[in-house]
Amino acid sequence: MTSTQHIAVLDDEPDITQLLAGYLQGHGFRVTQVHSGRALMALMPVDAPALVLLDLGLPGEDGFTIARQLREHWRCGLVIVTGRGDAVDKVVGLEVGADDYVTKPFDLRELVARIKAVLRRLVPAEPAHAAASAVSHKLPHTLPHTLPHNKRFAFAGWLLDTAARRLSPAQGPEVPLTSGEFDLLCTFVQHPGRVLSRDFLLEATRGREAGPFDRTIDVQVGRLRKKLEADAEDPQIIKSVRGAGYILVPPVSPG
Repeated sequence: MTSTQHIAVLDDEPDITQLLAGYLQGHGFRVTQVHSGRALMALMPVDAPALVLLDLGLPGEDGFTIARQLREHWRCGLVIVTGRGDAVDKVVGLEVGADDYVTKPFDLRELVARIKAVLRRLVPAEPAHAAASAVSHKLPHTLPHTLPHNKRFAFAGWLLDTAARRLSPAQGPEVPLTSGEFDLLCTFVQHPGRVLSRDFLLEATRGREAGPFDRTIDVQVGRLRKKLEADAEDPQIIKSVRGAGYILVPPVSPG
């Protein structure tokens, strides 16, 4: 690793980018400060950095979407540096392709150590299509459409019996599910703790029947929440991840 590697720092607060730039320059890095996703995307084809430090809390922009765009088009290091320390945000950040996730406040020495650790694993930034390895950062696009028989999944006080196609609470009557709701819930319980895009969920539940503007998933998630959640307006089981999809938060175990 040379001492002139280029790092882009994206944060909407100039005080933070200046602080990081000064410290990183003191450790031999060349630093570009940007304050919006648009500015970062304009920089990439002109002077692509070896690594991007990305803040998620950008006004009017979705940091996860920016991260996903980087992963889809460029092969570079990506470290999310944010005040959002929620476990779900961390999972989403890593799912969309971040190499590391650092929460504010942080120790500058530790951040530099993390940056160097990521850079040691990377080659210089280049368009993602030049390396097949970049594909590994994307969510899968296929999923088996059938489940093994006699499978039961327990999560958040619920039991889903896929053989009997039955959903019930630990104590209480069965909760009826439509065919679409059942297929969707089956997909979630097979991928707990993972962010699933709408396209992935559509392919898993409807396959070739799904259209390019199909919003069925959003409708069915809303219906599932009304049946699963204590408060459908503040879901704790199936959470939305802005710009990425949905995630089943609680752990799943054999029923």
